[in-house]
Amino acid sequence: MQFHVTRSTAATQRTACAVIGIHDKAELTAAASAIDQKCGGVIARVVRRGDFEGKLGSVLAIPDPAGAPAERILLVGLGPRKSFNRKALRTATAAATDWLARSAARDAVFFLSQAGVAEVDTYYAGRTLAETVLASLYRIPDLKSGKKAPPSRLTKVGVAVSDRGELNDARKGLADGEGVAAGTHLARDLGNLPGNVCTPTYLAKQARELAKQHKLVRTKVLEEAEIRKLKMGSFLSVAHGSEQAPKLIVMEYKGGKPGEAPIALVGKGITFDSGGISLKPGPAMDEMKWDMCGAASVLGAVHAAATLGLKLNLVGIVPACENMPSGRATKPGDIVTSMSGKTIEVLNTDAEGRLILCDALTYSRRFKPRAVVDIATLTGACVIALGAHHSGLFSSDDALARDLAAAGLRADDRAWHMPIGEDYADQLKSNFADLANIGGREAGAITAASFLWKFTDGLKWAHLDIAGTAWLGGAKKGGTGRPVPLLVEWLLGQA
Repeated sequence: MQFHVTRSTAATQRTACAVIGIHDKAELTAAASAIDQKCGGVIARVVRRGDFEGKLGSVLAIPDPAGAPAERILLVGLGPRKSFNRKALRTATAAATDWLARSAARDAVFFLSQAGVAEVDTYYAGRTLAETVLASLYRIPDLKSGKKAPPSRLTKVGVAVSDRGELNDARKGLADGEGVAAGTHLARDLGNLPGNVCTPTYLAKQARELAKQHKLVRTKVLEEAEIRKLKMGSFLSVAHGSEQAPKLIVMEYKGGKPGEAPIALVGKGITFDSGGISLKPGPAMDEMKWDMCGAASVLGAVHAAATLGLKLNLVGIVPACENMPSGRATKPGDIVTSMSGKTIEVLNTDAEGRLILCDALTYSRRFKPRAVVDIATLTGACVIALGAHHSGLFSSDDALARDLAAAGLRADDRAWHMPIGEDYADQLKSNFADLANIGGREAGAITAASFLWKFTDGLKWAHLDIAGTAWLGGAKKGGTGRPVPLLVEWLLGQA
């Protein structure tokens, strides 16, 4: 896809499709009024007849408008003027893109942001356009044997700005939006693949591909013997039951100054989670192929950072394995020793994400990071608490938590700051080991985060529980790519 910025008005822009906004109750925007005058009042007649009312996300095409330079006019509903914000802009842009993807139009110019959007400057107008168009054009990498749907003919998209001073901001927004979309698409692709394809070995291969693609990325993959030498007994306890070999994937992006402390992203890479001996119920178990979305988001964030050329050093750490039942699998009641030396009583083998992450967090210390963020589809309890709208955000550092939450708001990839502390960690006490891997039914997402917290002493650390946001079920079943937008927005601020 090619993106560009134009200063042409709707009345003068030559394009295969001019995307024009109409507010609720048929209120024409300035762009709509300008092109309407050019083409003899056709838009006014359409809305006067009641054929288009401007409801948010509604679309209506006017082909071959007489007198207009555009081959088509696509009217897009923006909803009420007073509530036209960034979320509404995304909804309207996505609706227009869905129509364009089915049409024969090869290029389009969007005039929607000129309607005046609350919380959206020229930079975010460009960025929102690029992110939303590319997200709407995304297609799941399905393995169906039938004939594939033809790709969209749309290859060029423009955003209109009002004056010359806005050109550079809009271009920067488009470029950053493309980078965010590239990382998000990689995360979605990895998550949407089945567990028999996206194995720990496959994840490692994709990390190596990133190193081939970006000269500032270096990837190292530690095999089981090397993981054992590191004394990652907690990580290996999860991998015991599987025929798939575990991998510790380490990606270093060196875009900052030599010797500058990196940011570390640690992603849960359970490529399939059966629950182990504590077997999950059968219904919806297929969705556990998405239990590696934390890992996918780390690969996506590294890809985005390298694509954008961010001026910082970044380390991505992914402990990858399967959680399966077998004669070798860890049993409830077993006690394992983590890389930190802490012993853990495994009361439930389906609370495995924290067991691999605690060793990866300990491993991250060797890079002397200035901040560490782990990302994991960690708990069903977080889904109960926050649904599919917010990721859970936990941190021992309030400033870091505020920065991440603010980045989520700016990226429309929201996270909610949740509590953490000794009151909750007390639920993890064990009579037989330093701590247990579960703390009872109460506050399950918080006790899981508190477990990880116990391995982060001295680190500036945060944890994102994305169990409710990493994928959707039902008719829209598929990975979302979250929280890549949040992470990249935060990294942009750090850079």
